[in-house]
Amino acid sequence: MRYSKDHKAETHERIVRNASVRLRERGAAGLGVAELMKEAGLTHGGFYAHFPSRDALIGEAFIHAMELAAKRWRKRADEAPEGEGLAAVVNGYLTAAHRDDVGNGCALPALGAEVSRANPKIRKAVAAKLERMIDVIAGEISGQSKKDARREAIGALATMMGALLMARMAGTGELSDEILDAGRSAAQKADSPSEPRRRKRAAKTADAAVTEDAARRS
Repeated sequence: MRYSKDHKAETHERIVRNASVRLRERGAAGLGVAELMKEAGLTHGGFYAHFPSRDALIGEAFIHAMELAAKRWRKRADEAPEGEGLAAVVNGYLTAAHRDDVGNGCALPALGAEVSRANPKIRKAVAAKLERMIDVIAGEISGQSKKDARREAIGALATMMGALLMARMAGTGELSDEILDAGRSAAQKADSPSEPRRRKRAAKTADAAVTEDAARRS
């Protein structure tokens, strides 16, 4: 039976979507092509009509998961009240529900280690999506230069990823909830006013200068 191009595209998308969930749940080693094709209503042999290799499917599945995350963050930030975009992203990310739903959650803490071992093409594609995720967060950090906002966004994203991974490692008990709470607090500090920090550093510098001057006079 011959299928239309739209049907093939829809089937391809469904395979990638399902693979993305399995990949986050089980890792690359647990991604079964036969199972995915059966879910799509196709035979194992039909796989190569959609993908040149298993690695190609893994790459598409990973990118799909990251793209979903970036879109989800953008939506949360856009729907948040003025000045609360970062909080909306962080608070929506570091939740017990996200911690417990690995298959539909962020791909970064679930598969970050695997990406580092992937081929250069996949790593390059992942890096491009990572840039987009950083840009979403940086766009919600106010009162700083573009360079500083980007730096703070990278720190916030690293905190979010690390906190989610730690919370999953800790299980579902009190410690896990404590880690999520601490992560939310730490990640949102990226959007705290930078001026007081500059004044504090300037005050320390001035105090040091006074102390040094007094030492020379004594």
